[in-house]
Amino acid sequence: MKRKLTMIQAITEAMDQKLADDSRIMLLGEDIGVNGGVFRATEDLVHKYGPDRVVDTPLAEAGIIGAAIGLAMNGKIPVVEIQFLAFIYPGFEQIVSHAARMRYRTRGQYHVPMVIRTPYGAGIRGPELHSESVETFFAHVPGLKVVAPSTPYDAKGLLIAAMEDPDPVIFLEPTKLYRAFKQEVPEEMYRVPIGKAKVVQEGSDVSIFAWGAMLRVAEDAAKQIERENGLSCEVIDLRTLYPLDRDTIIASVKKTGRAVVVHEAHKTAGLGAEIISIINDEALIYMKAPVKRITGFDVPVPQFSIEDDYLPTAERVKDGIMETATF
Repeated sequence: MKRKLTMIQAITEAMDQKLADDSRIMLLGEDIGVNGGVFRATEDLVHKYGPDRVVDTPLAEAGIIGAAIGLAMNGKIPVVEIQFLAFIYPGFEQIVSHAARMRYRTRGQYHVPMVIRTPYGAGIRGPELHSESVETFFAHVPGLKVVAPSTPYDAKGLLIAAMEDPDPVIFLEPTKLYRAFKQEVPEEMYRVPIGKAKVVQEGSDVSIFAWGAMLRVAEDAAKQIERENGLSCEVIDLRTLYPLDRDTIIASVKKTGRAVVVHEAHKTAGLGAEIISIINDEALIYMKAPVKRITGFDVPVPQFSIEDDYLPTAERVKDGIMETATF
């Protein structure tokens, strides 16, 4: 049975169903119990499953993540909520030095099956540390998987897949999309495979790669450019940022010969640079123009009065498309 859900509702349902399905699942985070989390992603779950499985923690990210690693190594599957991505920095050492390395360090004797959920990205009029998009910090670390859904359907399926994965998953939830729109979502449990991109729209003239909140910007630009200029755009939602779906990336650019990457993270050393490297390594002879990046700027995410000037827009993406098409 399908109903229309927002992304936040789909995420809540995924956790609810896995808590009921698997007694090893437990949630940890600041204010996730009685208050239901800062965005209400865990609303009412403490009443259904009790405070031993939906755990209100102290305000200490290093402690939350460290405790989750210990739980994961001893038979539990912890799902951690960090209130905003930029709040994760105190727990960064635990993630990169322990969660990501434990399987390697113990030669496969121990796994760390845990999920770290965190809202990320700008567009909700939050202060700077509530609006970061620093996904490349984690995509650079072997041993971590990094996921960023763009739709309610994918959010539920990817989160269930993440909770069933034997290794740690950083699950990035685009704050701007939490309640932006509804989509049909099956009531039963299902999985969207980690590591597989989705071709959202077929096209023949230019490939557009995006994820999270930027997917809708890319789709809007593709529709406008087709209507105004007759160009056919292939829009691809990467969905998983590490490991990247290299096969889908390469297949698309071999077909179109042109590419645009859209992300709201800072331009320098952003994931767009890695995508360009993949294209250069494996499909350079097919390219008719340099790959164009449409990104955030190399400055802290600004305060809300000029926040919209920081974020990529459909107009900026359209300009990038035309630049590659007329090269």
